[in-house]
Amino acid sequence: MSITVLVVEDEPAIQELISYNLKKSGLTPVCAMDAEQATVMVNNVLPDLVLLDWMLPKSSGIEFARQLRRNTRTQSIPIIMLTARIDLDDKVTGLEAGADDYITKPFSPRELIARIKAVLRRRVPEISEEIIEAGGLRIDPTTHRVFAYHDDNAAAEPTEVKLGPTEFRLLHFLMAHKERVYTRTQLLDRIWGDHVFIEDRTVDVHIRRLRKVLEKIGKDYLVQTVRGTGYRFSSDYETDSGEQQQQS
Repeated sequence: MSITVLVVEDEPAIQELISYNLKKSGLTPVCAMDAEQATVMVNNVLPDLVLLDWMLPKSSGIEFARQLRRNTRTQSIPIIMLTARIDLDDKVTGLEAGADDYITKPFSPRELIARIKAVLRRRVPEISEEIIEAGGLRIDPTTHRVFAYHDDNAAAEPTEVKLGPTEFRLLHFLMAHKERVYTRTQLLDRIWGDHVFIEDRTVDVHIRRLRKVLEKIGKDYLVQTVRGTGYRFSSDYETDSGEQQQQS
């Protein structure tokens, strides 16, 4: 899965240095020279992370960060400030504006990449290639395989769970954010993309397909309907989960 980093930086040499190191690390850079250009790019396609300079022409990086955080569509995009402003008050201002991290110039490219990946692991775990285990399931995004462990026989070999590509992405996303509830619209944006115009009920269809597969191994209760809100992955079995699933 390609991870896109929007680099908002008006110094061409620094922009080129950052882009080179992002590409070298397997990330995909897209670049903007100012907040206005960055806004157009974000309106077209959401990046996975924004790397943002403070001192930009016309509108500052701080204002752009606040703009992203005010908009429901963009408020969850991770933001890293990369700036020459080193005062503690500036750092506090950047973090209060919505930045997830604050890096000062001059910077080490190795540290920059490490901190980008750390923020991505924390804020967007579903794009990580790390194996996730929860509720007796083990999902490996690298090999695109899911295994179920037997609750009544720990010594038994795990059973491979065969899922379609959409059901796999759904399960991976929900497992990466276990216990958190997501609406149909949020799932559409995160799984299908926010510029794909399909019915909300499409999510219900794929949730039913996912549960049908998990039902064969007694794990369908892990994907729960939260009445009036959406769906979540939870290892805690709820007494009315079956009733909820029928309603979805």
